[in-house]
Amino acid sequence: MPPSLRADAEEIFRRAIEAADPAGAVHAALADRQARIDAAKGIVLIAFGKAAIQMAEAALPFVGDKLKAAVAVTTQEAARVIAGVDVYVGGHPTPNAGSEEGAAAIEAAADKAEAGDLALILVSGGGSALVTAPADGLTLSDKIAVNDALLGCGAPIDAVNTVRRKLSRLKGGGLLKRTAPAAVLSLILSDVPGDDPSAIASGPSVPNADAPEAALGIVQRYGIEDKLPDVARARLRETGATQDVSGQDFETVIVGSNAISCDAAATAAEEMGYLVDRVDGWLDGDVSDAARRLHDLTKRHSSGGKPIAIIAGGETTVILKGRGTGGRNQEMGLRFACLDEDVPITGDWVFLSGGTDGRDGPTDAAGAIVDAATLARMRDAGIDPEARLADNDSHPALEAADALVRTGATGTNVADVQVVLLR
Repeated sequence: MPPSLRADAEEIFRRAIEAADPAGAVHAALADRQARIDAAKGIVLIAFGKAAIQMAEAALPFVGDKLKAAVAVTTQEAARVIAGVDVYVGGHPTPNAGSEEGAAAIEAAADKAEAGDLALILVSGGGSALVTAPADGLTLSDKIAVNDALLGCGAPIDAVNTVRRKLSRLKGGGLLKRTAPAAVLSLILSDVPGDDPSAIASGPSVPNADAPEAALGIVQRYGIEDKLPDVARARLRETGATQDVSGQDFETVIVGSNAISCDAAATAAEEMGYLVDRVDGWLDGDVSDAARRLHDLTKRHSSGGKPIAIIAGGETTVILKGRGTGGRNQEMGLRFACLDEDVPITGDWVFLSGGTDGRDGPTDAAGAIVDAATLARMRDAGIDPEARLADNDSHPALEAADALVRTGATGTNVADVQVVLLR
Protein backbone atom coordinates (compact mmCIF):
# COMPACT_ATOMS: atom_id res chain seq x y z
CA MET A 1 0.00 0.00 0.00
CA PRO A 2 1.47 3.42 -0.90
CA PRO A 3 2.52 4.72 2.55
CA SER A 4 1.47 8.30 1.89
CA LEU A 5 -2.00 7.27 0.69
CA ARG A 6 -2.58 5.12 3.74
CA ALA A 7 -1.33 7.85 6.06
CA ASP A 8 -3.53 10.43 4.36
CA ALA A 9 -6.62 8.21 4.55
CA GLU A 10 -6.06 7.51 8.24
CA GLU A 11 -5.53 11.22 8.97
CA ILE A 12 -8.73 12.14 7.10
CA PHE A 13 -10.61 9.53 9.13
CA ARG A 14 -9.10 10.91 12.34
CA ARG A 15 -10.33 14.39 11.43
CA ALA A 16 -13.84 12.99 10.90
CA ILE A 17 -13.77 11.52 14.40
CA GLU A 18 -12.48 14.77 15.91
CA ALA A 19 -15.41 16.65 14.39
CA ALA A 20 -17.75 14.49 16.46
CA ASP A 21 -15.99 15.34 19.74
CA PRO A 22 -18.80 15.01 22.27
CA ALA A 23 -17.26 17.18 24.97
CA GLY A 24 -16.82 20.19 22.73
CA ALA A 25 -20.32 19.79 21.32
CA VAL A 26 -21.93 19.67 24.78
CA HIS A 27 -19.89 22.61 26.02
CA ALA A 28 -20.95 24.78 23.10
CA ALA A 29 -24.63 23.86 23.45
CA LEU A 30 -24.78 24.47 27.20
CA ALA A 31 -22.83 27.72 27.00
CA ASP A 32 -25.68 29.01 24.81
CA ARG A 33 -28.26 27.80 27.37
CA GLN A 34 -26.68 28.82 30.67
CA ALA A 35 -29.67 31.02 31.49
CA ARG A 36 -32.00 28.01 31.27
CA ILE A 37 -29.78 26.02 33.63
CA ASP A 38 -29.57 28.94 36.07
CA ALA A 39 -33.39 29.21 36.12
CA ALA A 40 -33.88 25.54 37.05
CA LYS A 41 -34.57 24.58 40.65
CA GLY A 42 -32.58 21.36 40.32
CA ILE A 43 -30.86 19.33 37.61
CA VAL A 44 -31.17 15.61 36.86
CA LEU A 45 -28.40 14.51 34.50
CA ILE A 46 -28.88 11.36 32.44
CA ALA A 47 -26.30 10.30 29.83
CA PHE A 48 -26.26 7.13 27.78
CA GLY A 49 -24.54 5.86 24.68
CA LYS A 50 -20.99 5.38 23.52
CA ALA A 51 -20.15 9.03 24.26
CA ALA A 52 -21.95 9.20 27.62
CA ILE A 53 -18.81 9.71 29.70
CA GLN A 54 -17.40 12.63 27.72
CA MET A 55 -20.82 14.26 27.45
CA ALA A 56 -21.50 13.95 31.17
CA GLU A 57 -18.06 15.30 32.12
CA ALA A 58 -18.55 18.30 29.83
CA ALA A 59 -21.97 19.04 31.35
CA LEU A 60 -21.03 18.87 35.04
CA PRO A 61 -19.32 22.30 35.26
CA PHE A 62 -22.51 23.96 34.00
CA VAL A 63 -24.70 22.21 36.57
CA GLY A 64 -22.85 23.23 39.71
CA ASP A 65 -24.58 22.56 43.04
CA LYS A 66 -28.01 22.04 41.46
CA LEU A 67 -27.34 18.37 40.68
CA LYS A 68 -30.01 16.10 42.22
CA ALA A 69 -29.01 12.86 40.48
CA ALA A 70 -26.60 11.82 37.73
CA VAL A 71 -26.36 8.54 35.79
CA ALA A 72 -24.24 7.55 32.80
CA VAL A 73 -24.52 4.25 30.90
CA THR A 74 -21.88 3.40 28.33
CA THR A 75 -19.69 0.62 26.92
CA GLN A 76 -17.02 -1.34 28.75
CA GLU A 77 -14.30 0.32 26.65
CA ALA A 78 -15.50 3.85 27.36
CA ALA A 79 -16.45 3.51 31.04
CA ARG A 80 -14.49 5.28 33.77
CA VAL A 81 -15.18 6.80 37.18
CA ILE A 82 -16.72 10.28 37.28
CA ALA A 83 -17.10 12.04 40.61
CA GLY A 84 -20.77 12.58 41.38
CA VAL A 85 -22.05 10.34 38.57
CA ASP A 86 -23.23 6.73 38.86
CA VAL A 87 -21.63 4.95 35.90
CA TYR A 88 -23.04 1.70 34.48
CA VAL A 89 -21.67 -0.56 31.75
CA GLY A 90 -24.18 -1.94 29.25
CA GLY A 91 -23.83 -4.39 26.38
CA HIS A 92 -23.36 -3.47 22.72
CA PRO A 93 -24.41 -4.48 20.10
CA THR A 94 -26.29 -7.04 22.22
CA PRO A 95 -27.85 -5.81 25.50
CA ASN A 96 -26.87 -7.55 28.72
CA ALA A 97 -27.64 -7.45 32.44
CA GLY A 98 -25.70 -4.18 32.73
CA SER A 99 -28.01 -2.66 30.13
CA GLU A 100 -30.98 -3.51 32.32
CA GLU A 101 -29.27 -2.26 35.49
CA GLY A 102 -28.39 1.01 33.78
CA ALA A 103 -31.98 1.44 32.60
CA ALA A 104 -33.27 0.93 36.14
CA ALA A 105 -30.81 3.56 37.41
CA ILE A 106 -31.99 5.98 34.73
CA GLU A 107 -35.61 5.43 35.75
CA ALA A 108 -34.74 6.05 39.39
CA ALA A 109 -32.96 9.29 38.49
CA ALA A 110 -35.83 10.43 36.27
CA ASP A 111 -38.27 9.83 39.13
CA LYS A 112 -36.40 12.47 41.17
CA ALA A 113 -37.22 15.20 38.66
CA GLU A 114 -39.90 17.58 39.95
CA ALA A 115 -41.75 20.65 38.73
CA GLY A 116 -39.26 23.47 38.23
CA ASP A 117 -36.38 21.06 37.62
CA LEU A 118 -34.52 20.48 34.36
CA ALA A 119 -33.72 16.97 33.15
CA LEU A 120 -30.53 17.21 31.08
CA ILE A 121 -30.49 14.15 28.81
CA LEU A 122 -27.32 13.44 26.83
CA VAL A 123 -27.81 10.86 24.09
CA SER A 124 -25.30 9.24 21.75
CA GLY A 125 -25.20 6.26 19.42
CA GLY A 126 -25.46 2.75 20.80
CA GLY A 127 -27.99 3.77 23.43
CA SER A 128 -30.66 1.35 22.21
CA ALA A 129 -28.62 -1.68 23.26
CA LEU A 130 -26.77 -0.09 26.17
CA VAL A 131 -30.02 0.85 27.94
CA THR A 132 -32.66 -1.88 28.01
CA ALA A 133 -35.94 -1.56 29.87
CA PRO A 134 -38.19 -4.39 28.64
CA ALA A 135 -41.86 -3.54 28.37
CA ASP A 136 -44.16 -5.17 30.90
CA GLY A 137 -44.23 -8.93 30.45
CA LEU A 138 -40.90 -9.15 28.60
CA THR A 139 -37.55 -10.24 30.03
CA LEU A 140 -34.01 -9.31 29.11
CA SER A 141 -33.60 -12.64 27.32
CA ASP A 142 -36.71 -11.81 25.25
CA LYS A 143 -35.19 -8.47 24.25
CA ILE A 144 -31.86 -10.12 23.37
CA ALA A 145 -33.64 -12.66 21.15
CA VAL A 146 -35.48 -9.86 19.35
CA ASN A 147 -32.28 -7.81 19.01
CA ASP A 148 -30.36 -10.75 17.53
CA ALA A 149 -33.11 -11.43 15.00
CA LEU A 150 -33.24 -7.78 13.98
CA LEU A 151 -29.48 -7.39 13.58
CA GLY A 152 -29.20 -10.52 11.46
CA CYS A 153 -32.09 -9.91 9.03
CA GLY A 154 -30.68 -6.97 7.07
CA ALA A 155 -33.24 -4.43 8.31
CA PRO A 156 -32.03 -0.79 8.31
CA ILE A 157 -31.48 0.89 11.64
CA ASP A 158 -34.66 2.98 11.47
CA ALA A 159 -36.72 -0.19 11.13
CA VAL A 160 -34.79 -1.89 13.94
CA ASN A 161 -35.46 1.05 16.23
CA THR A 162 -39.18 1.06 15.43
CA VAL A 163 -39.40 -2.46 16.84
CA ARG A 164 -37.24 -1.58 19.82
CA ARG A 165 -39.51 1.35 20.72
CA LYS A 166 -42.54 -0.92 20.81
CA LEU A 167 -40.89 -3.30 23.27
CA SER A 168 -39.46 -0.79 25.76
CA ARG A 169 -40.51 1.25 28.78
CA LEU A 170 -38.00 4.03 28.02
CA LYS A 171 -37.65 4.19 24.26
CA GLY A 172 -40.13 6.03 22.08
CA GLY A 173 -40.71 8.90 24.51
CA GLY A 174 -40.82 6.74 27.63
CA LEU A 175 -37.99 8.62 29.35
CA LEU A 176 -39.52 11.98 28.42
CA LYS A 177 -42.78 10.96 30.10
CA ARG A 178 -40.91 9.55 33.10
CA THR A 179 -39.28 12.94 33.84
CA ALA A 180 -42.58 14.85 33.87
CA PRO A 181 -43.42 17.41 35.16
CA ALA A 182 -39.82 18.62 34.86
CA ALA A 183 -38.60 20.36 31.71
CA VAL A 184 -36.24 18.40 29.46
CA LEU A 185 -33.21 19.50 27.47
CA SER A 186 -31.82 16.74 25.22
CA LEU A 187 -28.40 17.11 23.57
CA ILE A 188 -27.98 14.44 20.93
CA LEU A 189 -24.99 13.11 19.03
CA SER A 190 -26.63 11.65 15.92
CA ASP A 191 -25.67 8.38 14.23
CA VAL A 192 -28.76 8.01 12.02
CA PRO A 193 -29.81 9.26 8.57
CA GLY A 194 -31.49 12.63 8.58
CA ASP A 195 -30.58 13.13 12.27
CA ASP A 196 -34.12 12.25 13.36
CA PRO A 197 -34.13 12.43 17.19
CA SER A 198 -36.82 9.73 17.38
CA ALA A 199 -34.40 7.27 15.75
CA ILE A 200 -31.27 8.01 17.81
CA ALA A 201 -31.11 5.45 20.64
CA SER A 202 -34.75 4.78 19.67
CA GLY A 203 -35.94 8.21 20.77
CA PRO A 204 -36.32 7.98 24.57
CA SER A 205 -36.58 11.73 25.15
CA VAL A 206 -38.78 12.78 22.21
CA PRO A 207 -42.45 11.99 21.46
CA ASN A 208 -43.12 8.75 19.61
CA ALA A 209 -44.85 9.16 16.25
CA ASP A 210 -44.89 5.44 15.28
CA ALA A 211 -48.18 3.98 14.13
CA PRO A 212 -49.23 1.23 16.58
CA GLU A 213 -48.95 -1.47 13.89
CA ALA A 214 -45.59 -0.28 12.42
CA ALA A 215 -43.32 -2.61 14.40
CA LEU A 216 -45.37 -5.71 13.59
CA GLY A 217 -45.22 -4.84 9.89
CA ILE A 218 -41.43 -4.65 10.02
CA VAL A 219 -40.85 -8.09 11.55
CA GLN A 220 -43.30 -9.56 9.04
CA ARG A 221 -41.61 -7.81 6.11
CA TYR A 222 -38.20 -9.21 7.07
CA GLY A 223 -39.52 -12.69 7.81
CA ILE A 224 -38.49 -12.87 11.47
CA GLU A 225 -41.85 -12.88 13.25
CA ASP A 226 -41.62 -16.64 13.89
CA LYS A 227 -38.14 -16.19 15.37
CA LEU A 228 -39.39 -13.92 18.15
CA PRO A 229 -40.50 -15.02 21.62
CA ASP A 230 -44.27 -15.42 21.99
CA VAL A 231 -44.50 -12.55 24.48
CA ALA A 232 -42.72 -10.20 22.06
CA ARG A 233 -45.05 -11.12 19.21
CA ALA A 234 -48.04 -10.49 21.46
CA ARG A 235 -46.69 -7.06 22.40
CA LEU A 236 -46.08 -6.15 18.76
CA ARG A 237 -49.71 -6.97 17.96
CA GLU A 238 -51.03 -4.52 20.57
CA THR A 239 -52.59 -1.39 19.09
CA GLY A 240 -52.77 0.86 22.13
CA ALA A 241 -51.91 4.57 22.03
CA THR A 242 -48.32 5.77 22.25
CA GLN A 243 -46.88 7.78 25.16
CA ASP A 244 -48.76 11.05 25.78
CA VAL A 245 -46.31 13.87 26.53
CA SER A 246 -48.55 16.75 25.49
CA GLY A 247 -47.84 19.92 27.42
CA GLN A 248 -44.38 18.92 28.63
CA ASP A 249 -41.60 21.47 28.10
CA PHE A 250 -38.79 19.89 26.10
CA GLU A 251 -36.02 21.04 23.75
CA THR A 252 -33.96 18.75 21.52
CA VAL A 253 -30.61 19.81 20.02
CA ILE A 254 -28.47 17.84 17.56
CA VAL A 255 -24.89 18.65 18.61
CA GLY A 256 -22.99 16.31 16.24
CA SER A 257 -23.73 14.13 13.22
CA ASN A 258 -22.35 12.01 10.41
CA ALA A 259 -22.80 14.88 7.96
CA ILE A 260 -20.67 17.18 10.13
CA SER A 261 -17.93 14.55 10.33
CA CYS A 262 -17.99 13.88 6.58
CA ASP A 263 -17.71 17.61 5.94
CA ALA A 264 -14.66 17.71 8.22
CA ALA A 265 -13.14 14.78 6.32
CA ALA A 266 -13.72 16.56 3.03
CA THR A 267 -12.04 19.70 4.36
CA ALA A 268 -9.04 17.69 5.52
CA ALA A 269 -8.69 16.06 2.11
CA GLU A 270 -8.86 19.43 0.36
CA GLU A 271 -6.11 20.75 2.65
CA MET A 272 -3.96 17.80 1.54
CA GLY A 273 -4.42 18.74 -2.10
CA TYR A 274 -7.11 16.27 -3.17
CA LEU A 275 -10.07 17.15 -5.35
CA VAL A 276 -13.04 16.04 -3.26
CA ASP A 277 -16.17 14.22 -4.36
CA ARG A 278 -18.47 14.37 -1.33
CA VAL A 279 -21.12 11.68 -1.79
CA ASP A 280 -24.53 13.16 -1.00
CA GLY A 281 -26.87 11.64 1.51
CA TRP A 282 -26.55 8.54 3.68
CA LEU A 283 -24.71 5.46 2.45
CA ASP A 284 -26.94 2.55 3.44
CA GLY A 285 -28.39 -0.71 2.17
CA ASP A 286 -26.64 -4.04 1.87
CA VAL A 287 -22.89 -3.76 2.33
CA SER A 288 -22.14 -5.51 -0.97
CA ASP A 289 -24.28 -3.00 -2.88
CA ALA A 290 -22.66 -0.06 -1.10
CA ALA A 291 -19.17 -1.37 -1.86
CA ARG A 292 -20.11 -1.72 -5.53
CA ARG A 293 -21.48 1.83 -5.68
CA LEU A 294 -18.27 3.25 -4.25
CA HIS A 295 -16.09 1.07 -6.49
CA ASP A 296 -18.03 2.18 -9.57
CA LEU A 297 -17.64 5.82 -8.54
CA THR A 298 -13.90 5.34 -8.03
CA LYS A 299 -13.60 3.74 -11.48
CA ARG A 300 -15.25 6.78 -13.03
CA HIS A 301 -12.67 9.03 -11.39
CA SER A 302 -9.66 6.84 -12.19
CA SER A 303 -8.88 8.34 -15.60
CA GLY A 304 -8.78 11.93 -14.40
CA GLY A 305 -5.05 12.09 -13.69
CA LYS A 306 -5.50 14.19 -10.54
CA PRO A 307 -5.48 13.19 -6.85
CA ILE A 308 -9.08 12.45 -5.90
CA ALA A 309 -10.73 11.92 -2.51
CA ILE A 310 -14.19 10.38 -2.30
CA ILE A 311 -15.91 10.91 1.05
CA ALA A 312 -19.09 9.10 2.09
CA GLY A 313 -20.86 8.28 5.32
CA GLY A 314 -23.76 6.31 6.71
CA GLU A 315 -24.45 2.81 7.97
CA THR A 316 -24.83 -0.30 5.86
CA THR A 317 -26.32 -3.66 6.78
CA VAL A 318 -25.00 -7.22 6.60
CA ILE A 319 -27.14 -10.32 6.26
CA LEU A 320 -25.36 -12.89 8.39
CA LYS A 321 -24.95 -16.25 6.67
CA GLY A 322 -21.72 -17.48 8.26
CA ARG A 323 -20.18 -17.81 11.70
CA GLY A 324 -17.04 -15.74 11.24
CA THR A 325 -15.83 -12.57 12.93
CA GLY A 326 -16.05 -9.11 11.44
CA GLY A 327 -18.23 -6.06 11.02
CA ARG A 328 -19.91 -4.10 8.28
CA ASN A 329 -16.90 -1.84 7.68
CA GLN A 330 -14.45 -4.72 7.49
CA GLU A 331 -16.75 -6.62 5.16
CA MET A 332 -17.13 -3.54 2.97
CA GLY A 333 -13.36 -3.18 2.73
CA LEU A 334 -12.87 -6.81 1.76
CA ARG A 335 -15.69 -6.64 -0.77
CA PHE A 336 -14.22 -3.47 -2.31
CA ALA A 337 -10.87 -5.23 -2.73
CA CYS A 338 -12.56 -8.24 -4.38
CA LEU A 339 -14.47 -5.97 -6.76
CA ASP A 340 -11.25 -4.28 -7.78
CA GLU A 341 -9.59 -7.60 -8.50
CA ASP A 342 -12.38 -8.32 -11.00
CA VAL A 343 -12.45 -4.79 -12.49
CA PRO A 344 -9.20 -2.99 -11.55
CA ILE A 345 -9.05 0.73 -10.84
CA THR A 346 -6.41 2.62 -12.81
CA GLY A 347 -3.70 4.16 -10.63
CA ASP A 348 -2.79 3.88 -6.95
CA TRP A 349 -5.68 3.83 -4.52
CA VAL A 350 -6.69 3.06 -0.95
CA PHE A 351 -10.15 2.50 0.49
CA LEU A 352 -10.94 3.02 4.18
CA SER A 353 -14.26 2.25 5.85
CA GLY A 354 -14.47 2.78 9.59
CA GLY A 355 -16.86 3.25 12.47
CA THR A 356 -16.42 6.57 14.24
CA ASP A 357 -16.84 4.80 17.58
CA GLY A 358 -13.66 2.82 16.96
CA ARG A 359 -15.38 -0.54 17.05
CA ASP A 360 -16.72 -2.45 14.07
CA GLY A 361 -18.94 -5.33 15.10
CA PRO A 362 -17.67 -7.55 17.93
CA THR A 363 -14.00 -6.80 17.15
CA ASP A 364 -11.21 -4.50 18.32
CA ALA A 365 -10.97 -2.77 14.93
CA ALA A 366 -12.73 0.37 13.71
CA GLY A 367 -12.79 -0.98 10.17
CA ALA A 368 -10.63 -1.76 7.16
CA ILE A 369 -8.13 -0.06 4.86
CA VAL A 370 -7.39 -1.93 1.63
CA ASP A 371 -5.56 -1.42 -1.65
CA ALA A 372 -4.87 -3.32 -4.88
CA ALA A 373 -2.39 -5.67 -3.16
CA THR A 374 -4.52 -6.60 -0.12
CA LEU A 375 -5.87 -9.85 -1.56
CA ALA A 376 -2.40 -10.99 -2.62
CA ARG A 377 -1.16 -10.50 0.93
CA MET A 378 -4.08 -12.57 2.21
CA ARG A 379 -3.38 -15.41 -0.19
CA ASP A 380 0.31 -15.32 0.72
CA ALA A 381 -0.87 -15.95 4.29
CA GLY A 382 -2.89 -18.95 3.13
CA ILE A 383 -6.28 -17.21 3.29
CA ASP A 384 -9.00 -17.44 0.66
CA PRO A 385 -10.77 -14.03 0.71
CA GLU A 386 -13.90 -15.22 -1.09
CA ALA A 387 -14.36 -18.09 1.35
CA ARG A 388 -13.93 -15.71 4.27
CA LEU A 389 -16.59 -13.38 2.85
CA ALA A 390 -19.00 -16.31 2.51
CA ASP A 391 -18.47 -17.02 6.22
CA ASN A 392 -18.69 -13.33 7.28
CA ASP A 393 -15.11 -13.78 8.50
CA SER A 394 -13.44 -10.58 7.29
CA HIS A 395 -11.57 -9.72 10.49
CA PRO A 396 -8.87 -12.42 10.53
CA ALA A 397 -8.43 -12.13 6.76
CA LEU A 398 -7.79 -8.40 6.97
CA GLU A 399 -5.55 -8.79 9.99
CA ALA A 400 -3.33 -11.19 8.07
CA ALA A 401 -2.99 -8.56 5.32
CA ASP A 402 -2.24 -5.66 7.70
CA ALA A 403 -5.49 -4.08 6.52
CA LEU A 404 -7.28 -3.22 9.77
CA VAL A 405 -7.91 0.27 11.14
CA ARG A 406 -7.51 0.42 14.90
CA THR A 407 -8.25 3.59 16.84
CA GLY A 408 -9.36 2.23 20.19
CA ALA A 409 -12.61 3.45 21.71
CA THR A 410 -13.14 7.03 20.52
CA GLY A 411 -15.86 7.99 22.97
CA THR A 412 -18.13 9.15 20.18
CA ASN A 413 -20.39 7.63 17.53
CA VAL A 414 -21.79 9.25 14.40
CA ALA A 415 -22.02 6.06 12.32
CA ASP A 416 -19.44 5.19 9.63
CA VAL A 417 -17.19 7.15 7.29
CA GLN A 418 -15.70 5.94 4.00
CA VAL A 419 -12.62 7.47 2.38
CA VAL A 420 -11.28 6.57 -1.07
CA LEU A 421 -8.02 8.17 -2.18
CA LEU A 422 -6.91 7.86 -5.80
CA ARG A 423 -3.94 9.17 -7.75
